[in-house]
Amino acid sequence: MGNTNSGREQEIMSLLRDNIRNIVPYSTARDDCKVKMDIYLDANENPFDSGVNRYPSPHQPRLKNMLSALKKVPAENIFLGNGSDEPIDLIFRLFCPPGQSSMVQAVPTYGMYSVAAAINDVRVINAPLTSDFELDAADLLSRVEPDTRLIFLCSPNNPSGNLLDIEGIVKILDAFEGITVVDEAYIDFAGSDSVIKLLDRYPRLIVLQTLSKAWGMAGLRIGMAIADRCIVDIMSRVKYPYNISVLNQEKAEEVLSDPLSAADRVEELVRERKKLAEALSGLPDVKEVYPSDANFLLVRFMDKDRAFAELMKSGIIVRDRSSAYGCDGCLRITVGTPEENDRVVAVLGGMPVKSGSPSLAAGRKASIFRKTGETAVCVRLDLDNFRPPRIASGLHFLNHMLEQIGYHAHIALDVVCYGDVDVDDHHSVEDVAIALGDCLYSALGDKAGTGRYGFSLPMDEADASVLLDLGGRIDFQWNVPLSGNCVGDVSAQMFEHFFKSLSEHLKCNLHIKAQGRNDHHIIEGVFKAFARALRQAVSRVPGGNDVPSSKGWL
Repeated sequence: MGNTNSGREQEIMSLLRDNIRNIVPYSTARDDCKVKMDIYLDANENPFDSGVNRYPSPHQPRLKNMLSALKKVPAENIFLGNGSDEPIDLIFRLFCPPGQSSMVQAVPTYGMYSVAAAINDVRVINAPLTSDFELDAADLLSRVEPDTRLIFLCSPNNPSGNLLDIEGIVKILDAFEGITVVDEAYIDFAGSDSVIKLLDRYPRLIVLQTLSKAWGMAGLRIGMAIADRCIVDIMSRVKYPYNISVLNQEKAEEVLSDPLSAADRVEELVRERKKLAEALSGLPDVKEVYPSDANFLLVRFMDKDRAFAELMKSGIIVRDRSSAYGCDGCLRITVGTPEENDRVVAVLGGMPVKSGSPSLAAGRKASIFRKTGETAVCVRLDLDNFRPPRIASGLHFLNHMLEQIGYHAHIALDVVCYGDVDVDDHHSVEDVAIALGDCLYSALGDKAGTGRYGFSLPMDEADASVLLDLGGRIDFQWNVPLSGNCVGDVSAQMFEHFFKSLSEHLKCNLHIKAQGRNDHHIIEGVFKAFARALRQAVSRVPGGNDVPSSKGWL
């Protein structure tokens, strides 16, 4: 995706308006200067430092690099705008000659597409979703006209909340020769893969996402378009130079530095969404609560006006969507805090408001946030429940290896690291190991009822063997000869350092041996063997309350 070939570029350039294709962008002296200066006298700024006396970076490199690690796409494929509304407007300006173009949108949908179309003098063609708000790709494609330049799809859809069928989206991408925009403002709540994965195959696809919803940064107004590098380059030429302020960039970087806290809040909202949907479904005035993959519910009422008035009278505002296609009698209710959701249900049901929500059992869970001068690392795990690991370390091979720990230890594992990998991999590998060791140690607590020991038999062609003792004494042995200087994008010497740091912070005995012909397989065998040993060592002993030891309680 990051390596745009000439064929992809020509395909995109042919879709641009003539005046956009030939535009000469505004540039600053700092665009041409790639090194840090001591004195800045180029932009007529006030020289007295107030923290905001300098213009912000027009290219937002630090913020893009953080998002690149999280989204697992090259930074050059990310455009950042003033909310998602800026890239929406830019897409019309790039590809739609005013008064000579049309766009197709699947309705009901987000209203800004029509507003941006009207501003840019582009005719709107509506393609209705089904009665269950599903995408009918064949019907939508039948509405495309010769002057249609854009198709807009919102998934999860606003206001219905459901994901659109990926097969239907692919059918549209295969058939439509213009630009297809998939707006994924709510994708973080969906528990489903983004269509970003389709960008390699479809250079005419633009994916919109935002920091407003799951990340809780609506007040910063930062949206993104993830697209082919050629499209991102053109959007960057056309945008206003300083479209995201210094303060907004800095605050966004601060919030993104602890992504697991945002993930925790998303998980809570998803739980609350389910609870709220069940509660609303039981109310006599509710006809239907539509399934949602977003952070809101579309609810059809017997008497929508009465429900809306009751909520307003109680100081609760929701969105009346009854005028949208297929949404007669519907209110859109954003999922709030547990207390806010209880209040909504109480008002609509004419019941007293319940206080509080049942707390979830803590279990063997832990979360670590470690920040140094070189890295910011977040690790979160749950030793008693499994879900697919979510890993973004900035190093592709390390990502793959950490995933093996999650899968083969059968634990829930999240790792996010922002590090100075442009310098080398040392700090990222070391600090991830330290944070992982600390997190495992914290989750184990007093280790009561655990197996303590882990043994791993040889695995794969690599003959990897790992012996693990969680008894509290620290000893580390490494006998893993490697033939190359690197394995993937990680220095070969760093794997010994990784497990040594991990053993020191997990406070365990860890002995590792491996041999084989292929360095990749050797190291993969080591990570899998460690994961299997860890799974055995942290497993609960039926009926046990102590830790196996000839000396009694540890």
